[in-house]
Amino acid sequence: MTQTRAEPDDDFLLLVAVLPAPLQEAVRGLSPGEVLEVVMDLGRPPEARLVQGSVRLREEPVAQADLEHVLAQVGPPGEDNRAGIERTLHRVSAIRNRKGRVVGLTLRVGRAVFGTIDMLKDLIATGRNVLLLGRPGVGKTTKLREVARVLADDLRKRVMVVDTSNEIGGDGDIPHPGIGHARRMQVSRPDRQHDVMIEAVENHMPEAIIVDEIGTSAEATAARTIAERGVQLVATAHGNTLENLVLNPTLSDLVGGVHTVTLSDEEARRRNTQKTVSERKAPPTFDLVVQMVGRDEVLVHLDTAEAVDRLLAGSEVGGERRLLAGGEVRVEAVPHAGAPLPPPRSKVGPAAPAAPQGPMRLFAHGVSRDLMDRVLRELKVETRVVGRLESADLILTLRSRANDPKMRRVVERTGARVEVVKRNSSAEIRRVLRGVFMLVEGVDEEQVREAVAEAEHAIQRVLNEGVSVPLAPRPPRLRKLQHRLVSRYHLETVSLGSEPLRHLVLYPLGAEVEAAFHESEAEGTA
Repeated sequence: MTQTRAEPDDDFLLLVAVLPAPLQEAVRGLSPGEVLEVVMDLGRPPEARLVQGSVRLREEPVAQADLEHVLAQVGPPGEDNRAGIERTLHRVSAIRNRKGRVVGLTLRVGRAVFGTIDMLKDLIATGRNVLLLGRPGVGKTTKLREVARVLADDLRKRVMVVDTSNEIGGDGDIPHPGIGHARRMQVSRPDRQHDVMIEAVENHMPEAIIVDEIGTSAEATAARTIAERGVQLVATAHGNTLENLVLNPTLSDLVGGVHTVTLSDEEARRRNTQKTVSERKAPPTFDLVVQMVGRDEVLVHLDTAEAVDRLLAGSEVGGERRLLAGGEVRVEAVPHAGAPLPPPRSKVGPAAPAAPQGPMRLFAHGVSRDLMDRVLRELKVETRVVGRLESADLILTLRSRANDPKMRRVVERTGARVEVVKRNSSAEIRRVLRGVFMLVEGVDEEQVREAVAEAEHAIQRVLNEGVSVPLAPRPPRLRKLQHRLVSRYHLETVSLGSEPLRHLVLYPLGAEVEAAFHESEAEGTA
């Protein structure tokens, strides 16, 4: 295992040397490894920000002369309001007032820390395109610098670093040793980064390109162009999580982009979604995404396309959690949504067949065809009313006709689902069909989808593991919806607790639930 090692303290002292003399003494008294940045704002006491908290360097506020002293050492900031110290990775960023005068400085300590990508080295070596995400200060650029060194020195690849703010390779014309034998192209202005990315591919034949902070649509397009030319691309982007990136209209193209699709009624019903949904538009530029949780913890999405599809479908994204502890890498799988449910068992027949292709075929057995047609038009669900029992996926029958021998024989043969209507009335037919199509009046559609998804996941666990599974507290209407869904699988359900914490508990068929029933009766019915 590669040992983590940082630059010597002498490099840190080069940053300290640009400070005014009184502040130099105060900063030297701090542990170099703990200092992240020194902040100097006009009219306020200067501070040193540490890994844990911050410390005031003196009580006297910063004067204009203090700011000018620092700027005299490092030179005027460029168009991106950044300056550097030659042959180091330190960065000095300026804050200006409305007239353009510098009124604040942030002196950020830059370090080349070796061994920081032990968690990711196997992924980098595959040649796949990798995107690093994370909040500011979590160490994205430090890892990117180490990626450049590992690719160039350990894997012997031709590596080009596109360095917009000189944060990866350091200030000055000679790159910092932290990037190893990787070459570096500086960018004259931030708005030219995408041009330099393309220039690097066309002029210098790299096998890998390293880019920090992809932040515009032009840079996202350039990244896709590089990926399509077969050059490995490792980059960082603005955004803490994969979801942030998908919702960012400027950068979503990095993970395939998002567009709106209108589904047919049958497809919407099969997916249990609205008719208008968001789907991934194209293959992602980056094959895998690394979400940086902390300096020693990352969440890896090994298949970007699959992760984005699950996210847009409202499922758990999952992934692979990697932690670095005591020099060892520990890998943990983060589960995502379970397998789809098996087909429900019919109330009359033995088992239902696989879900039908196309609209659900419905047969009215003793039920008024006119009333049923009218209700179907009101509910706006996609079905096809058929004239033969043998052709039906769903049979709607009167209670008085539920034991019809002919219908029983057909259901045993076809596995069609049977729903019983108490009487021939539009209200009763509407009630039954709303249950069939999981429609809940007066409840937000998102809450309905969430309740159904939770019940389906619980049914899967009960069927596969034979355990009891409690559901989250729900309003009475959603509990009834969940109960109807569970009843299709012939499982036991008990409603426990008092409002607003009343909830369903699912049990395997034949489980001992007598005690739960007594508790339910004592606390009230659902």
